[in-house]
This record gives sequence, C-alpha cells and structure tokens, in this order.
Amino acid sequence: MKLAVVGGGSTYTPELVDGFARLRDTLPLTELALIDPAADRVELIGGLARRIFAKQGHPGTVTTHTELESGVEGADAVLIQLRVGGQAIRNVDETFPLEFCCVGQETTGAGGFAKALRTVPVVLDIAERVRRLAPQAWIIDFTNPVGIVTRALLDAGHRAVGLCNVAIGFQRRAAAHLGVEPSRIKLDHVGLNHLTWERGFYLDGVDVLPKYLAESLDEIAHDIELPAELIGRLGVVPSYYLRYFYAHDIVVKEQIDQVAKGENRAKAVAAVEAELLAQYADPTLDTKPEALSKRGGAFYSEAAVELLASLHGDLGEELVVNVRNGGTFPFLADDAVIEVPAIVDASGVRPAPLRAPVEPLYRGLIAHVSAYEELAVAAAIHGGVDRVRTALLAHPLVGQADLADKLADSLVAKNRDFLPWV
Repeated sequence: MKLAVVGGGSTYTPELVDGFARLRDTLPLTELALIDPAADRVELIGGLARRIFAKQGHPGTVTTHTELESGVEGADAVLIQLRVGGQAIRNVDETFPLEFCCVGQETTGAGGFAKALRTVPVVLDIAERVRRLAPQAWIIDFTNPVGIVTRALLDAGHRAVGLCNVAIGFQRRAAAHLGVEPSRIKLDHVGLNHLTWERGFYLDGVDVLPKYLAESLDEIAHDIELPAELIGRLGVVPSYYLRYFYAHDIVVKEQIDQVAKGENRAKAVAAVEAELLAQYADPTLDTKPEALSKRGGAFYSEAAVELLASLHGDLGEELVVNVRNGGTFPFLADDAVIEVPAIVDASGVRPAPLRAPVEPLYRGLIAHVSAYEELAVAAAIHGGVDRVRTALLAHPLVGQADLADKLADSLVAKNRDFLPWV
C-alpha cells in the first residue's frame, strides 16, 4: 500500500510514522510519500521517518516530495494534514474574536470559520489533482475543521472520509482506567466533529459508562475542563470542545486574561514546534520524542492505522469517522456530515445504526451547528462578505446580527491575503 501525506513536513508527522512502524503488521505499508512545499522541512521529517522505520524494522520506503503530483501518483490513500497560513494566522484566529467577547478558537466560532474559509479551497484543489493522478485513492482528511472540510470534499464527489482523534482518545482513556484492551470497547459517540458526546462505553457489549463515571468523574471533569456536577447530571462524557458552548463566557474571560499576559495556545504550539524541529534535526534521533506529546494529536496515528487498514483490507471494522448522515440523524439532511461509529470496508464507510435516538438537548445543538456548517461550506467555495455574515449569524456562538457583521468585517480584513475573492 502506498500512502501519501499532504503536509508531510508537519511536526505531527513523526506521530504518524511511529504508529505505522509499531503497527506494521496491521497496515501493509510499502511506501510513505511525504509531500510538502517546504523542502528543508520535509527532508528533515523524511530523515527522521526513515530512521524510525529502520529502528522498528519496517520494510517500507519513505520518499519526500515538494510537488504534489510526484507524491500522490499511484497512491492508494492520501492523508491531508495542512494548515494554510501556519501558526501565525492561527494566532489571529484565536485572538480577533476576543475583541468582540467571542471565543477565540481555531476550529469553532469565528476563528474556526476563518480557518475553514482559508482551507476548503486549498483542499478541494488538492483533491481534484488527486482525482486525476490516483482516481482510486481514498482521501483521509485530518485537516480542521474536519466536518466542514469533509463535507466540501464529499459535495465535490471525492472518495473522502474525515478523521479526528477525539473519539479514540476517550476510548483509550476508558480502556486504561478499566484495565482492558481498547479493541474491546465500542463507543456510543454521537454528534458533529468537535461537537460530540459519549453516551456509552460498551465493554464486550455491556455499557460500563455508569461505572466509569462513578469511579472517574473528577478525573474526567479535569480532562475536559467542565464541572463534575454538570457531567454527572448529563450522564454522558462531552467532548472537551463542548466547553466552548457550555462555559463560553468563562472561557472568553480566561482567553482575554491569557492574551493580556502574552500567552495563548497558538504561541504555545509555535514554541513546541520550534523545540521539536530542533530535536528532529538530530541525526541520531530514531524515536518519537517525548516533547511531541505537548503538540496534541494523541492517538492520531492509531486512528489513522485503524481506518486505513479497514479500508485497504476490507475488514468491516466499526470506527468513529466523519461521514454523510444518510438518515442516521433524522433531524438533519441526508447530505450533512456527522461524526459517529461507522462500518469501514473496501466499499467505503457507512454509519452504524444508532443505539438510541439522539436526545433533544444534543440534537438541538447538533442541528444548529450543522446548519452553520452548510453555510460555511458555501461561503468557503463561493466567497462574499454577505455569505460570511450569514454563516456567522447562524452560528450558536454568535447569533446576533450586529455581532455577526462586526466579526465578518474583522475576519475578512485579517484574512484578505488568503481569500482571493476579497
């Protein structure tokens, strides 16, 4: 199997490589093609990838490419992990909404929308070239905002599926607490990308969520930064991204205070990346460095291996992915993209049957955000300040006309170098 990674110069990539090396019996990878226009960076990552493969005894080859065409030709799958504008523009995404007392975050709210506007056209251009060079290849999108990007890919007719590490992270943490193999736990995971709830943890078919909550409520609350009382009352485990909805004003105050001190997540990640790149340059390094855990993306490689192995090997595994709704949530249009357990085999991905209908508390927010995502895709593809205003007006974290207009004007002004229609 040949896998091409667009954005192969990312500091995330050694996490992927480590997973491919450790799980080589699960995924028969013969070539890993790393693609990135930054020649020095992709060569740096490529060298480390080769050393990791050699250390682990992986027989596959690692190639590096600065041009998409040479990297994806003949690929069986293409994984896209890119950030248009880099960490500098991420810092803008995380700060400009705060001027209007709105949450500053790179995947949701106005900041996440700005990222979508920059990203969707670039990913669609890549996908069109992949379609010409490797028409049978699956496109795996790990680029945020995953739900919006995946919807744009599917709307354009691509063989695409969206991948996020949130679900596998919850599965792995629950398995560790219970002292069992992760493969024995299936999730009742419902929602949209970065807007999900774990309604059940099924260990060998038996739901152990009540036991898990009873034994680990404070630890779970600490991890997702929501009150234990709220989690206990809901009786589910919300994604940590629900904090931006359930504790919006608290988060905004925290973020404003952080920015006043010259701190935020974008700056922290930039510092971690600089540290990682210095370590990657060490010609004796042949393992994933410990500092990579600060970068985020825990269990990303394992999620990617599971998905690719099931697609390539026709395994029919049940995995959490971003996929067309297709009637799974009857309160959404069939062409909406949702994040749920799905059956994955060589024919593609299809949502597994829901264990229970989605409760009103969750389906209301899901429907609200899904409507915003539909409008966000239209704005990203067609452009126009009016479309930006409309999408922001539809977002539950904005929702006021005057606020939406002000955010739209600021967003467009700060992203004009990335938006050809401006």
